[in-house]
Amino acid sequence: MSWLIIVLAGIFEIVWALGLKYSDGFSKLWPSLMTLVALLMSLSLLSFAMRTLPFTTAYGVWVGIGTIGTVIAGIILFSEPIHPLKIISLVFIAVGIIGLKLSH
Repeated sequence: MSWLIIVLAGIFEIVWALGLKYSDGFSKLWPSLMTLVALLMSLSLLSFAMRTLPFTTAYGVWVGIGTIGTVIAGIILFSEPIHPLKIISLVFIAVGIIGLKLSH
């Protein structure tokens, strides 16, 4: 159950990172509120998962999911360039997440 929770926390991390972009420096009400709610959900779920998962594993997986998700979102939503080094880096992050999961 903790792994599902940490994945949800990572998804909410992606949402709040996107919210930062859309809130335009917290000058737009609804994107700002979405960002704050997603941030609170993400941190709450991370904290809950850390009850049973080691700190280093939970935090590393959370950050990794957020990083991979925001890069993919940037490519899809903001037409950010896809560079082979970017893809290779994402693969390394994914391998790291899998390694953390397997080491637990």
